[in-house]
Amino acid sequence: MITPTLQHYLVVSGLLFCLGLLGVLARRNLLVVYMSLELMLNAANLALVAFSHFNNQLNGQVMVFFIITVAAAEVAVGLALIVAIYRKRQTAHVEDLSSLKF
Repeated sequence: MITPTLQHYLVVSGLLFCLGLLGVLARRNLLVVYMSLELMLNAANLALVAFSHFNNQLNGQVMVFFIITVAAAEVAVGLALIVAIYRKRQTAHVEDLSSLKF
């Protein structure tokens, strides 16, 4: 069995980040774009945890803990904004929301 190295974790993190970036650039639904942004954030968290683990320090893992707590608040606010925009405009497509004037 192959033991995962730092390079393995960084490749997975890079692939997740690229997948999230592709979702942000290619999709037009606000929820999918938002989930893609969260995927990019989690890819960065994976890289931080991997660096922290392979350097035998807890700094990266503590930083990820705070990033996840801030991301939870961000998800609550972001989803509330998306729901409010959807209720007002009856659409969740990015191209239909070129102006945020209600």
